Amino acid sequence: MRNKTGARPAFQPSRDQTDYTHARWAPVINCVVKYGSKILVVRRNPDLNFYPGYWNGISGFLDDQQSLKEKIYSELSEELGLTRSQIVKIKVGEIFDQDDPQYNKTWVVHPVLVEVKTDKVKLDWEASNYKWLTPLEVKKLKLLPNFIEVLNRLNLV
Repeated sequence: MRNKTGARPAFQPSRDQTDYTHARWAPVINCVVKYGSKILVVRRNPDLNFYPGYWNGISGFLDDQQSLKEKIYSELSEELGLTRSQIVKIKVGEIFDQDDPQYNKTWVVHPVLVEVKTDKVKLDWEASNYKWLTPLEVKKLKLLPNFIEVLNRLNLV
């Protein structure tokens, strides 16, 4: 969401939310949305704190009391406008750690494959563009450092 001036508002955690912005370890989900033989990749907004301009799946911090499944539904709704009825299947891959000296952070990545009934999405402010591509086509983009590993853990490449 943007404020009246068009700038992205500063992150303010709610009472039940943990702020991982400056934490050394950060648990996240990275959802690979699949429709038919194509997967969705989004180009991260240049205003984002982490990896601006990189291509990735739908990701988010595991920063509140929601279950993993609830967090997946909420991220897909918020970032893509998808409803629960448009989601066919959710499969969670093996969790892995990704060290990144650039941000002095270790990401605890929860890879998730989400099969959907539609290729129609509505991006929120976190992404500036999107593409539906085959997993092999995705490899040609400037990807988030751990995204190929996410695809590997979900048996997509």
